[in-house]
Amino acid sequence: MSKVKSAFYCQNCGAQHSKWMGQCNNCGEWNTIVEEIIEKSDERKVWRKKSNSSSEDHLINLKNVEFNEGNRIKTPYSEFNRVLGGGIMPGGVVLLGGEPGIGKSTLLLQMALILKEHTFLYISGEESAQQIKQRAQRIQHFNDNIFIFTETNTQKIFQAIEKVNPQIIIVDSIQTLTTNYIDSVAGTISQIRECTAELIKFSKETQIPVFLVGHITKDGNIAGPKLLEHMVDVVLQFEGDRENVYRLLRANKNRFGNTSELGIFEMNAMGLREITNPSEILITKKDHNLSGNAIGITMEGIRPLLVEIQALVSSAVYGTPQRSSTGFDTRRLNMLLAVLEKRAGFRLAIKDVFLNITGGLKITDPSIDLAIVCAILSSDQDCFIPSDSCFCGEVGLSGEIRPVNRIEQRIIEAQKLGYNKIFISKYNNIASKNFEIEIVKTSKLDEVWRFLV
Repeated sequence: MSKVKSAFYCQNCGAQHSKWMGQCNNCGEWNTIVEEIIEKSDERKVWRKKSNSSSEDHLINLKNVEFNEGNRIKTPYSEFNRVLGGGIMPGGVVLLGGEPGIGKSTLLLQMALILKEHTFLYISGEESAQQIKQRAQRIQHFNDNIFIFTETNTQKIFQAIEKVNPQIIIVDSIQTLTTNYIDSVAGTISQIRECTAELIKFSKETQIPVFLVGHITKDGNIAGPKLLEHMVDVVLQFEGDRENVYRLLRANKNRFGNTSELGIFEMNAMGLREITNPSEILITKKDHNLSGNAIGITMEGIRPLLVEIQALVSSAVYGTPQRSSTGFDTRRLNMLLAVLEKRAGFRLAIKDVFLNITGGLKITDPSIDLAIVCAILSSDQDCFIPSDSCFCGEVGLSGEIRPVNRIEQRIIEAQKLGYNKIFISKYNNIASKNFEIEIVKTSKLDEVWRFLV
């Protein structure tokens, strides 16, 4: 006879409490603690590897551990492989989160349809097999080695796994799964934690990679306990605006690679298409020279990107000038405007300033400060910046152009895309001299503007 007991969990952070209270002591949120009934069985019949090995067999000297980087499974998308750290690691558990309708299920199903040499088990707790088939027909790829299992009970899922013997498992989504050993509804803290623990145990012992689709809260965090992100090996975030066709795949956590990588996809009628050269889509093709546009070079992880900065400066209609920015921190914009006012002598305090980063990107890299300043001055003075020029530099409070990291990679990227001139800080040390692009080194904002006008 199993022993039944209840516990109190915070729905925000997953902290366990002995009794109900209004505020969680762990995260400080109010009215997030709920009671959950937990049933603990004396014999937990979760998945176990069928072997006669004892616990001593798991005691291995580090030098005797065999590891081969070549065992990674390469997906058909180089963008996906880069974010994962080089491909799918055997025995890795990947958690993919994102807004509803952003394309999480489409990304994983499309990967399964194209990887025809591997057997997939697609576990769906939200959609029927007919809905998944309809999406597969829209993607227009076919794979005879994909098995659909519409079930939410983990014990039945493990039975299906033993029958199919898949090489990769996709679970859509982890919030819909339930286990017989927790007496609470799906989506609760205890259910999510227990179901994830069972899948992780299975993945580590069989070396079968598991992809988990996760819901997110209104704050953009993955629903469930924060412990969930600590348990898995990789946490991916699929970002983008549903009104925008571009999707960004980021790694918030990666035990197998760099967490600063970025993958860019385009959503179309046939699914997702990877963008191997993002700079081409982030820069608008123009037939005429327009004021208020400048090209900056930013870094996403170890990947240089050229982005277009658009600025509009106009006379303030109301008493208080407006400051608005899309894709850039408004507080830093105000700081740059103050530097232009104090150090360069431009009267911008009585004017409205609007700033936009094209392509829907959100940039935090200070290396685009120089491009933003030049775009603002271009709009204010109504003179265009030559389309073959780009900028890379951080602007300090005294108006100096500060150096940025990985400057040679940024220069190479600008040269590869056909730019003839790049403005950087004179304090940047460049080891290589074999650049075809003209490098203009500056130290002050007024120097940059004198080169342009």
